[in-house]
Amino acid sequence: MPLPCVDVVLLTLNDRPAEEAAAQATLLAQTGVDLRICVVGNGCTPAIVPTAARALTLPENLGIPAGRNVGAHALAQDGRPAEYLFFLDNDATFPRPDILARLVAEAEQHPRAAYVQPRLTGPDDTTTPRRWIPRLRSGHPERPGTITTMTEGVVLIRRTAFDPAGGWADAFFLYHEGLDLAQRLWDQGHTGWYAAGIRMHHPLTQPTRHALFRRLAARNRVWVAYRNLPAPLIPAYLFVWTTATALRAVRGGGAQESLRGFREGWAGRRRQERRPMKWRTVLRLTAAGRPPLV
Repeated sequence: MPLPCVDVVLLTLNDRPAEEAAAQATLLAQTGVDLRICVVGNGCTPAIVPTAARALTLPENLGIPAGRNVGAHALAQDGRPAEYLFFLDNDATFPRPDILARLVAEAEQHPRAAYVQPRLTGPDDTTTPRRWIPRLRSGHPERPGTITTMTEGVVLIRRTAFDPAGGWADAFFLYHEGLDLAQRLWDQGHTGWYAAGIRMHHPLTQPTRHALFRRLAARNRVWVAYRNLPAPLIPAYLFVWTTATALRAVRGGGAQESLRGFREGWAGRRRQERRPMKWRTVLRLTAAGRPPLV
């Protein structure tokens, strides 16, 4: 019986060679799957490329979503596309050699799930920050279940769902592209699955380490709403997130950057592809525990 085929896309800026070497080593150690790998240099020539992997050099940094799309498209051109795509951050590692095979098995057990998400932890195999838990109720990260968003850098997605959804939102550059894609996958009639018993590791970094975080996060929230929500829900969604952002700014600062992002998002919203989800999808997301207002 042939092994399940998984196309893996890994982006690099050549900025963390030790972490990337570890990520690739644990990727190459995966068993029970047939791997095809594409390493995409986002504005650089990849310095670390496994034997037989495809390497692409982009002339400029297009951002994470666009870079992933380039890698996924390139792999689709190399013969018959794999049934599954796996998107891997270049500082994430597989603690066991059967992780990808187990994720594929979870996908087979949950055929309605367009994507399967492992539990992401720090290198201690235990610590899971709230932002890495792809559901609102984050008190029990070890509990599996249906999810409505995703952690983008370690996720298995069915190719037959990814392509019709349009892939990642190129223009986002960074932040919230997982929420956007998850909503589009749900609108196709799919779900997502959190395989909490399957763990992967990632350094315990903070998104605020990036200078662009607050501006891009706010901008992309506007674009998620414009791209995916029925028109009556857009003002409510933006009110909820503007209020939440303002409250966070009281504690952590960044109000000016966030306000700039909201303004930029609103001014540029019409350049985004609008595919408002069906009201049935709104109800399904709400029933799954995350109404598309939060």
